[in-house]
Amino acid sequence: MLAQEFIRRKRDGGDLAADAIAEFVRGITDGSVTDAQISAFAMAVFFNGLSADETVALTLSMRDSGDVLDWSGIDRPICDKHSTGGVGDNVSLMLAPIAAACGLGVPMISGRGLGHTGGTLDKMDSIPGYTTQPDNALFRRAVEEAGCAIIGQTADLAPADKRFYGVRDVTATVESIQLITASILSKKLAAGLGSLVLDVKFGNGAFIADYDKARELAKTLVKVANGAGTQTTALMTDMNQPLASAAGNAVEVTNAVEFLTGVHRDPRLETVTLALAAEMLVVSELDSSPATALSRARDALNSGAAAETFGKMVHVLGGPSDFVENHAAHLEKAALTATVDAPEAGHVASISTRDIGIAVVELGGGRRRSEDKIDHAVGITGLIDTGTAVEKGAPLAVVHARDEASLAVARDAILAAYVISEAEPEVAEPVAERIVG
Repeated sequence: MLAQEFIRRKRDGGDLAADAIAEFVRGITDGSVTDAQISAFAMAVFFNGLSADETVALTLSMRDSGDVLDWSGIDRPICDKHSTGGVGDNVSLMLAPIAAACGLGVPMISGRGLGHTGGTLDKMDSIPGYTTQPDNALFRRAVEEAGCAIIGQTADLAPADKRFYGVRDVTATVESIQLITASILSKKLAAGLGSLVLDVKFGNGAFIADYDKARELAKTLVKVANGAGTQTTALMTDMNQPLASAAGNAVEVTNAVEFLTGVHRDPRLETVTLALAAEMLVVSELDSSPATALSRARDALNSGAAAETFGKMVHVLGGPSDFVENHAAHLEKAALTATVDAPEAGHVASISTRDIGIAVVELGGGRRRSEDKIDHAVGITGLIDTGTAVEKGAPLAVVHARDEASLAVARDAILAAYVISEAEPEVAEPVAERIVG
């Protein structure tokens, strides 16, 4: 089929056959389809949508545009988690080793920071020597020896998606639910998963703030993933405040290690992490009961098995062998720290979570342009939760900065983001809903 005829059919609201979609995706991969044609197709989909069958076909075609990993010979169910992103969302760092300590194989392919949200790979790059872009042999060895590996997408995994997304990013077509779904799932399914759990965020710190729209994405992701043959469920989780009490890179790694070792666990972060771990155990059929799966995940955390697994993963992928025990010595620290104090007494009524994420970017902990270098040491810690009672002058957070100018900008952003009122607000549970196929 000619590319222009393929585009015309979708432009006019017609249905696309799976073999025609596969042919178009091959053209994206080999360059025979131009950027202009990709852009035109994306815009046609933006306005006319894709059916569930068309979205499955697009997902599978992009999955098959490169390598599809094979985990045969590894005696563990292979499962992963994907988050739509948030502020202080370092769940992956604890979840992968908890799930692995429970008997799952977790080949976690993660991304870098996007907009106001932090990237798991940028956090892992804080660890000296850690390889976030290993070859497939090292990736497999890490999963075999540690049970999990947190890495980035290689050039050989879903290359059609990489090109397609690049065009969508500059043609105002990113927001299509069907194209978001195919983009996310093509990369995840290329990892050779047996099952998948999705963490779909909503709220003022999420990419999709509106609950109903985020729920539509969750339902589409679950339906398409199951249609593509991968058992999948989703949890809807609240991002109306930072999930961890830290936002940044090295500071979130510290938060994760302290969580795994029991030094400090943010309550909402613990709830979400263990809920996702239990969901992974159930969806992979390693456990049949959500209650027993949750207990099993909690035991793996409290026993120290998950912390040991994290340390093993870090070492196999090139990091220090004593990282868990001596993380403070290995992680870079910011030159300046300063407390941001509450301007009045009361209760934290709300937090503009997106603005906290932007403050981290302004500090240098995120990117304004794709080529920007990350400052792994900067960030914000000690972020207090919505509903917390504070006295005037009590700390709201601590800024870790490279210089006085960026520290002042971050301090102002935090003061603007925190709304303090006399009345104690109602605080929603962090896990709002479970979405199944």
